[in-house]
Amino acid sequence: MAAVEENAKTGLDAMTPVVYAELRRLARFYLAGQRPNHTLQPTALVHEAYIRLIRQHAVDFTNRAQFVGIAARMMRRILVNYARDRKAARRNPAVAELQIESTVSITDSRTVDLLDLNSALDCLGELDPQQEKIVELRFFGGLSVEETAEALAIGPATVKRDWATARLWLVHRMKGA
Repeated sequence: MAAVEENAKTGLDAMTPVVYAELRRLARFYLAGQRPNHTLQPTALVHEAYIRLIRQHAVDFTNRAQFVGIAARMMRRILVNYARDRKAARRNPAVAELQIESTVSITDSRTVDLLDLNSALDCLGELDPQQEKIVELRFFGGLSVEETAEALAIGPATVKRDWATARLWLVHRMKGA
């Protein structure tokens, strides 16, 4: 048993620089769209996501896209929890807004309310889990259509169709929120 644990530790140690670099890229992507005076720094987000990743048991990252998908979900949760905590601490209706790149935009607006988006994504996931995953990978993970297709083992045409459908559904849901 000790040999198995030692091999796992050696594998993790070897993979750490690659994983850390990818997490830094994701953190910069996420936090680039946050408000200018955001108190959560990329390094703190990376460390929190990394800690959560190494706590995962029986997760085998077969490719970069799968890793990015898992990391994107973790960072989404961290940022949403951070926004909730900040809102609760201030007892103010102001919520965290996320500025977005036009290439992975959910709406025509350059900012999206992170808590509204998270709530809408949770509802979308109940209706269509695949569309929720596509939004997470494209919006939160910054993956291309092709990378998303690879991560989910589906065709690029399906990603494009589900991405367009999910965006329309999310816009409608968030306008009603």
